Amino acid sequence: MRVLIAGAGIGGLTTALMLHARGVPCVLYEAAREVREVGVGINVLPHAIAEFAALGLLPALDRVGVRTRRLTYLTKHGQEVWSELRGMHAGHEVPQFSIHRGRLQKVLHDAVIERLGPEAVRTGRRLSGFVQTEAGVTAQFTDAVAGGAAETTRSEVLICADGIHSAGRRTFYPGEGAPSWQGVVMWRGAADWPIWQDGESMAIGGGLGGKVVLYPIAPPEGDRQLMNFVVNVRVKDPAVATPPPDNWSRQAPLARVLPHALRFSVPGMDIGALVQAAPAIYEYPMADRDPLPRWTFGRVTLLGDAAHPMYPVGSNGASQAVLDARCLADALARAEHPRAALWDYEKERLPKTADIVRTNRAGGPERVIDVVEKLAPAGFRDIERVLTEAERRAIVGGYAAMAGFSAVRARR
Repeated sequence: MRVLIAGAGIGGLTTALMLHARGVPCVLYEAAREVREVGVGINVLPHAIAEFAALGLLPALDRVGVRTRRLTYLTKHGQEVWSELRGMHAGHEVPQFSIHRGRLQKVLHDAVIERLGPEAVRTGRRLSGFVQTEAGVTAQFTDAVAGGAAETTRSEVLICADGIHSAGRRTFYPGEGAPSWQGVVMWRGAADWPIWQDGESMAIGGGLGGKVVLYPIAPPEGDRQLMNFVVNVRVKDPAVATPPPDNWSRQAPLARVLPHALRFSVPGMDIGALVQAAPAIYEYPMADRDPLPRWTFGRVTLLGDAAHPMYPVGSNGASQAVLDARCLADALARAEHPRAALWDYEKERLPKTADIVRTNRAGGPERVIDVVEKLAPAGFRDIERVLTEAERRAIVGGYAAMAGFSAVRARR
């Protein structure tokens, strides 16, 4: 069996490594001219890191990322709502990682080139269409740089891991339209910064309609560290406004972002100064798509953001793509026929990811902040009088169980 993968992002690269480990040949096609370190920070949860560990990637991740120790939820005014240990500190067998998205992608890309060879990733090739027969799939790729036809190739399976604007998804669902947007814009950036707290912790201040997210994404160098920030604010009515372009290269001026950033307070952090220190700030809409009834049609299936783009709450987007990759690779390795493998994969992964998409729209585990801010909009003296520990734990722990990364949870 030979597998084609459209898209060399985190999901596509992980799938290639998983297939190679199981003896299934594959080739990746990537629209970008080169696999570059784009984006800013993300978090990858322990259930996904366990899959990277099985691939022997933990040492490489440790060189470029941070093993997350603690996560704290705050109101937008900086009052603590919930705090918990994460990763191995919370009882998992492997860490949670806070890491630069581009550096994670490079770790995966380097591993693919080393293990599968330099011809395993063909860049500048955008999936434009495909036709199927009972015996296989013939995929057409255009030259993403110059335009026009570039390559036609045949395989037994085509995996579309080509993002929220997936060509495969568009083929199956031509009337779906644009991604769903609720008027929230995300501004992302990172700056070299004095080590904050213990250099391993993250904080989220504010609810779904407006929040700031802080965490380090690289090991310390002396007394400084690369600090990631995200500022999310609902700025428009989605009923009358279209979202901004969703690409990692769209930069926003400081004058647009700073007034929104100054709305939030996090103990021990000068948010305004951090935002001003960033060499670039990237603007991105917080968008997703409705869960699909099917991912698989014949010998073609969807994976990662092509299958289930979700709001970036709960640190689940990249993690779920990694779990997709493991499930699909296992199915292809053991099935007697590719169609059966793709069906088994969809049957396992589609319902789980659909639940996460819907839950993230309501705020995911961060919904605990929304509940507290609604009950005590002016702040509080005693969080227990607003929402008890048991009630807060039910929100946060319920999400962890649903998303598949529950573990022993140690409280401060």
